[in-house]
Amino acid sequence: MDLMLKRENIFANTKDQNPIYLFNREYLDFLSGCKTERKVASYIVEEAQKQGFTNLEEALKEGKTLKPGDKVYLLFKNKAVLLAVIGEKPLKEGFNLVASHLDVPRLDLKPQPLYEKDGFVLLKTHYYGGIKKYQWVTRPLALWGTVVLKGGKVLEIKYGEEENEGVLTITDLLPHLAKDQMEKKIREAITGEDLNALTGNIPDQEAKENKIKTYILKLLHDRFGLTEEDLIAAELSLVPAGPAREVGLDRSMVGGFGQDDRVCVFTSLKALLEVDAPGKTAIALFMDREEIGSMGNTGMQSKFLENAILKLLVAQGEKDELLLRLSLENARALSADVTAAVDPTFEGVVEKNNAAQMNYGIVLTKYTGSGGKYGTSEASAEFMREVIDLFNQEGIRWQTGELGKVDQGGGGTVAQFLANLGMEVLDAGVALLSMHSPFEVAGKADIYEAYLAYKVFYNLK
Repeated sequence: MDLMLKRENIFANTKDQNPIYLFNREYLDFLSGCKTERKVASYIVEEAQKQGFTNLEEALKEGKTLKPGDKVYLLFKNKAVLLAVIGEKPLKEGFNLVASHLDVPRLDLKPQPLYEKDGFVLLKTHYYGGIKKYQWVTRPLALWGTVVLKGGKVLEIKYGEEENEGVLTITDLLPHLAKDQMEKKIREAITGEDLNALTGNIPDQEAKENKIKTYILKLLHDRFGLTEEDLIAAELSLVPAGPAREVGLDRSMVGGFGQDDRVCVFTSLKALLEVDAPGKTAIALFMDREEIGSMGNTGMQSKFLENAILKLLVAQGEKDELLLRLSLENARALSADVTAAVDPTFEGVVEKNNAAQMNYGIVLTKYTGSGGKYGTSEASAEFMREVIDLFNQEGIRWQTGELGKVDQGGGGTVAQFLANLGMEVLDAGVALLSMHSPFEVAGKADIYEAYLAYKVFYNLK
């Protein structure tokens, strides 16, 4: 009997590492090609349809009755998605859920972003989520998003990713003139109102005023058919330009924008797509707005999940709301979200006995929150044991972790909102370096192990 808990780098005892590298090759493509919530949601639906998933709303309209093994999806307002594989047991006995969030910290354009000043046109932004503002200056940025034109036509925008396109950027003060700036606290050196993207410098030869702004508006109209009014009816964001990359001379890591929490989106999606005949219904949930408190109609505090479960019940011939409540409180869930990995440069912010290490496996986080466990749920001892036993039995490499020292700071996930519905919940995800930065880093072995872990959890009896 081993009395001491032992953990080690997965690469140290994995002879065949090809599956890890092959899986991450597909992940890199996903990360590079899906930089908005809407794009991620459409990717999820497209991948699900390829594997035979059908629209739950259409099944309800046609009066179809779902049976074990049926696969359905529900897309809500193009930003929240639920996939389900119907199990042998009735839904009232619970279901196995893996929930992740598809929104990420970024720079959103203000409703009226364009302005001309000192011979330039710039775009004003309002940052979304918790960022370090100085990380977003002097780097190439691309413009992604959705615009609804007059008449309701929906236009997808992507500019700055191709070699023949320009990029946008936010300037910083040269060190020769930065005496006052350098004396400020780091959070004050670049303010939110300083995050204005350099957009153009050529004046329109026919305009009498706002000549450069006029020229930029003409470019927007010629390329996309946009007017300045259309920018108000838009969801446009500035994101880091360029693809995700392999990191390290050994290529053991993945670096890129949006890995919190799209690394868990991708792994939980791929795992569910391989579930065929679960004992209990297996559900993958992908929600929006976690980074700003899960508010709004596509956030975890909305009624989307409850309504979706009710629709699944109706599609199986059940209409009693009590069954909805039983289904929720008998459910077991993994809140698939990232946590902090030990960073050798900043190791002082973590307590190493309870900190995650990169490429040591999926991280089980019993609670998040801050200080005295504020703003969090906490997994029960019974559920912790159940998940640990499952992973040990199935050979899943796992570790535990907290989000930093007790009084260092903290953060939350959607776990607390799932727990409010009565279900058992545990945070389980991938450890990151440089979280919330424009270039987050994850371990390839952890990414692959998360996929394996979610797959066995979906099949939990």
